[in-house]
Amino acid sequence: MAKMIFVNLPVANVAKATAFYEAIGMKKNPMFSNEQASAMEWSDTIMFMLLDHAFYATFTDKKIIDAKTTSGVLLALSRDSRAAVDEIVEAAIAAGGREPREKQDLGFMYGRAFEDLDGHVFEPSYMDMAAAAQALAPTHGDAVSA
Repeated sequence: MAKMIFVNLPVANVAKATAFYEAIGMKKNPMFSNEQASAMEWSDTIMFMLLDHAFYATFTDKKIIDAKTTSGVLLALSRDSRAAVDEIVEAAIAAGGREPREKQDLGFMYGRAFEDLDGHVFEPSYMDMAAAAQALAPTHGDAVSA
């Protein structure tokens, strides 16, 4: 079996959260979904598990944060182009999410951010690796220290 990652997120309303994640391009895996949870496929190896608060609480003794007011994690998502970054952010906004900050354009790297309905922050970005290598390469005469 391939190594996989399951990102478990507490959500206030599983049905509304599922619709949001479908709107930004994820697919619901019905095998691992019910009224308490939706398994949303980002890729063959990455799954976002949207868990209602009561179900999420069965996995931890810690207080569940309110992601709208407290940051617990920032989820970076690589995209294939600048247009793909814009596409997912615009889909998130259209589905009820919000853009919490201005876009970041470093030339070789372009990124934006969006919050889902529960305030979880996603940071889709595109990086031109050839341009990044050139931009980040040490110039002649630069000292490199350990």
